[in-house]
Amino acid sequence: MKNLLIILIALFSTSLYGQDIISTKQGDIKIHPIVHGTLAIEYNELTIYVDPYGGAEGFEGLNDADLILITDIHGDHLNKETLQALNTSKAHFIVPEAVAQQMEGIDHAEIEILNNDKSTSFKGIDITALAMYNLPQSEDSRHPKGRGNGYLLNMADQVIYISGDTEDIPEMRALQNIDIAFVCMNIPYTMTIDQAASAVLEFKPSIIYPFHFRGQGGLADVEKFKTMVNEENENIEVRLRNWYPKN
Repeated sequence: MKNLLIILIALFSTSLYGQDIISTKQGDIKIHPIVHGTLAIEYNELTIYVDPYGGAEGFEGLNDADLILITDIHGDHLNKETLQALNTSKAHFIVPEAVAQQMEGIDHAEIEILNNDKSTSFKGIDITALAMYNLPQSEDSRHPKGRGNGYLLNMADQVIYISGDTEDIPEMRALQNIDIAFVCMNIPYTMTIDQAASAVLEFKPSIIYPFHFRGQGGLADVEKFKTMVNEENENIEVRLRNWYPKN
């Protein structure tokens, strides 16, 4: 009875806070879906925020960020209102150059510019910036190649891919040995669910989180995305989480 109670408490806590736990030989990775393309990751006493957006209330219960990754200049990625409402005084920011140029008024410990295909490390986490862009490429693209970053995070024995705002570009399709992926799918800004499913089936992450799936027509059909992926490859674990708690 006692063991059952412990399990129920753990399940309730995970449901309440939207937290997923990935066990590794070097400690747990805790993943917190927050809203849209925003998430937090906890690992070995480090707290990472990705594209803080939607207000400080989404981060209640989490430690202040040690590391903040920002993918692009748009307001659902570089959101000054949210950043200024959070305590970012000890945060090390990793951002593309276009974002660094718009960081006035944001408290920080350091801002590190990392452009496409460049790598760095932060307290034992290896970080690589990847291209993210729309197809076909054009001068008036919402997301031109080279402006924003997707990210690869290598921590413990896990490689995490965060897509940023992108379509199913060759750089994504060529990824290998991805353990956890966060992939966008909102039209007309990024991908359809068909494009996203096709890309995921090509690079075969072990776990895939559909996120950033609110577009002009509302929320993308992520249940259909899951079906499309698992009909072709049942070994890819598609995790659907509540990225839009106010919808």
